[in-house]
Amino acid sequence: MPWYEKYLSLFEKPFSDAPVAVIEEVKGKLQTMQSENPIASVVVVAHNEETRLLSCLWSLSDNLCCYPVEIIGVNNNSSDRTGKVFDASGIPYFFEEQKSCGYARRCGLNNAKGRYYICIDSDTMYPPRYIETVIRELERPGVVAVSSLWSFIPDNDHPKWGLRIYEMVRDLYIRALFIKRPERGVRGMVFAYETEYGRRVGYRVELKRGEDGSMALGLKKYGKIKLITARKARAVTASNTLNADGSLFNSFKVRVLKGLKNINFFFTRQHNPPKDEESNLIKE
Repeated sequence: MPWYEKYLSLFEKPFSDAPVAVIEEVKGKLQTMQSENPIASVVVVAHNEETRLLSCLWSLSDNLCCYPVEIIGVNNNSSDRTGKVFDASGIPYFFEEQKSCGYARRCGLNNAKGRYYICIDSDTMYPPRYIETVIRELERPGVVAVSSLWSFIPDNDHPKWGLRIYEMVRDLYIRALFIKRPERGVRGMVFAYETEYGRRVGYRVELKRGEDGSMALGLKKYGKIKLITARKARAVTASNTLNADGSLFNSFKVRVLKGLKNINFFFTRQHNPPKDEESNLIKE
């Protein structure tokens, strides 16, 4: 049985269906994890994630960590009951009116107390030693940021065996990117860095996607960005990001072609931000 099996009992279900006993358990555990002097801020961002947020928080509440941390949330102007889930969890959270991952993560960064900022996406679940493993790697000399690998939750459109093959090839690709272009391999849901350096770089809020890569590119001048490959830091997330390309096979094909197109990433380092694509900019 996978470690995240019990969290799937609430995943993609209305908050009204959540058992009171589970809500109280999550709330109690999260409260005991909160420190007034945290070494790391674990920041959960959410936009219209009523049906997934509680599963994410449940997984965080089960984390075993020897470091003092705080867990805070950002409600990115949700129109569903995301705020109600945050209320029920008991964790401090902030409302960010302007919509984008950049705005949401920046809001969390502005309110973080910890030396380290750990990005958490509310449609993702995290293994029991995730927080501890991330902090331990950030504590290594010369490391300014880390990112780990992740798996997708199997469903009717994405069978387990197909996802395993897809993830195996993708992991090799990401490992290769981290040799010279780590900023191309980080993902916001499994990304963490030193808070002070993150504030110096700042989030680009006008991007639809890629705010995490932009942050990583800026952090490179302060130190190393490390890839964590250990299973205990491997999160699991919804497979909806694969749906845009249709079938799993087509998703695989699209990403292979994109990888071949950008094969120069394996041999050169990037120092300046890439040119923005109009389709990726948020129009005012």
